[in-house]
Amino acid sequence: MKYVPVLLVIFSGCPHILCCKRWWKVVSNKKEQIFRILPERLKRMVDQVMMQEDLDFEQVTEICIRVGKPVCVYLGGKEVRVNYTAGREELKEIVNYMSRYSPYAFEEEMRKGFLTIEGGHRVGMAGKAITEQDRVRNLRYVSSVHIRAAHEVKGCANKVFPYIANQKELCHTMIISPPGCGKTTLLRDIIRQVSDGNDYVKGCTVGVVDERSEIAGCYLGAAQNDIGLRSDVLDACPKAEGMLMMIRSMTPKVVAADEIGTKEDVEAIEYAMHCGCRMIVTAHGNSVEELRQKPVLGQLIQEERFERYIVLRQGDRPGLLDGIYDRRGQPCF
Repeated sequence: MKYVPVLLVIFSGCPHILCCKRWWKVVSNKKEQIFRILPERLKRMVDQVMMQEDLDFEQVTEICIRVGKPVCVYLGGKEVRVNYTAGREELKEIVNYMSRYSPYAFEEEMRKGFLTIEGGHRVGMAGKAITEQDRVRNLRYVSSVHIRAAHEVKGCANKVFPYIANQKELCHTMIISPPGCGKTTLLRDIIRQVSDGNDYVKGCTVGVVDERSEIAGCYLGAAQNDIGLRSDVLDACPKAEGMLMMIRSMTPKVVAADEIGTKEDVEAIEYAMHCGCRMIVTAHGNSVEELRQKPVLGQLIQEERFERYIVLRQGDRPGLLDGIYDRRGQPCF
């Protein structure tokens, strides 16, 4: 078991601040990582309902905690309600645990509405937005916390590799799907296999621009998810700027980004391709033709910049493959 020293700043509700040093135990178990940020009573209640329903915590995908509402646990497409209603103090306690009693040190992340905790689990927050010059500066009075468990499916990209590789190199590839259909999970496994190398591609350097900390699940700058031995991550950086930074500083063979959509993203992708980088990205949509009609992303499709499109569809579980298409939108799977 590893231990790392951290400095905790404890706020007692008055102007006086007590600083103390303690040893923060590093844990690898999913349940322990998530339970670390929950109040004791809530942990007991979640444990109780999991045992009563004979459920495996490893299958949990999300825990939703809202002020004045029953706590909901989601796993395998099923919603389980916990006989526990969270109050404002419990939400405040969770935020303190997440930020290690130093919320100001995590102000930039909180401004974006989420924090990533150890293990790569992402905690989204809602409440009162504090604005300054029409820009969100921070979140106060947090009223909702959604804990989204990190989810890796190693090998989920195996079936697509025969179609997205050519002469041991990755084709320029775009993954298209509606929200919640597994495109980030698929992207992560493609990155891992390209980085490590497999029967279809030679292992190479991959520059991962992870604006929302969903691909690598970085915690204190280190990837919590397995993205391969030759991958470098630029965490919490805007995609367009991050792609340019990666190309200029890390010389990747492949550049990866999640949920592209802006004019700046398109310009950065075109620049990366011009520099000789292979691209693997995702985008929201239902089909290649739908994206072709969009004013920004449609440009990439009409100009046939990408060689392969992987389309996922909605269904009873994530990761359902609808088809794989070539640069002209013709099916190759």
